[in-house]
Amino acid sequence: MTTTHTATGTTTDTTTSTPADTSYASEEAPRLQWTTFAPDVYKAMIRLAAAAEQGIDPVLAELVKIRASQINHCAFCLDMHTKDALAAGESVERIVQLSAWEESRHFYTERELAALALTEAVTVLTDGFVPDEVFEAAARHFDEAELSHLIATITVINAWNRFGVTCRLTPGHYTAGQYK
Repeated sequence: MTTTHTATGTTTDTTTSTPADTSYASEEAPRLQWTTFAPDVYKAMIRLAAAAEQGIDPVLAELVKIRASQINHCAFCLDMHTKDALAAGESVERIVQLSAWEESRHFYTERELAALALTEAVTVLTDGFVPDEVFEAAARHFDEAELSHLIATITVINAWNRFGVTCRLTPGHYTAGQYK
């Protein structure tokens, strides 16, 4: 197959003379701008998120938020927390590998692995309770205060994900640090 790029930006397969469609799908508008109609809830969530993350390494917090958002299919939160992680110094490679962290363990510390396992267990409660071995592994790497804040961070991002997915918030317009 031979391709030709035209002045209009389309690509043509010169073997069959069929133009290749290179346009993106249209962007959907959010279902509901919930923050406009429930501003007190939004402000409380901001305060809760700030309180939850006290004492948690910012990069680890972003990894946890990205992983929960991947599981929950929250595109808005994935966009936001990937950008915030990159701005905080996280590598593209570790972010890309995050969806397959169990197979890519060598990219992460034991502490991060324990946090990611706990994130999955807390996020996917439909699989059963948080297993003792997952909780105990996290407890070996985090003191009680850190563990409490880690659990709070995981819980809060899951709440944010529910707002994002339900209201179908649109990804792609966030700038790193915009809501901090």
